[in-house]
Amino acid sequence: MRKTLIALAATTILAGQAFAGGHGGKNIVETAIEAGSFTTLVAAVAAADLVETLSGEGPFTVFAPTDEAFAALPAGTVESLLLPENRDQLIAILTYHVVSGAVMSTDLTDGMMAATVQGGEITIDLDNGVMINDANVVSADIAASNGVIHVIDKVLLPK
Repeated sequence: MRKTLIALAATTILAGQAFAGGHGGKNIVETAIEAGSFTTLVAAVAAADLVETLSGEGPFTVFAPTDEAFAALPAGTVESLLLPENRDQLIAILTYHVVSGAVMSTDLTDGMMAATVQGGEITIDLDNGVMINDANVVSADIAASNGVIHVIDKVLLPK
């Protein structure tokens, strides 16, 4: 069921983005789709009805968990979050991964706090590589037409 939901959401997004047309490069959602390692994130963004927002003008900084990061959540978590009755919780989790503005890795400082679109704060730790809360940044500064993506190895959960 999970794979069916993810495939359906990704196909819907791909079809919608194909008709939207590109203007000067791919946006955050198109970049995530093209990468191929964010199918769960893309499905979650679709289920939360955030595709249009994250395809908008921005700029946004997205700390994007990989499919493996979502798979590491307790069994049933992703499926539960994708249910319509859990949409508010899903939106809170997804928007906790987004910061307004285009924040490049060179803009980060150790101990820096950043306000998320969700309303909470994330903490930057540069002592052992780059960490956002307890997630490692595995790839940084992936440019999109409306912001930047930093790939992380864990799903961030708001407090």
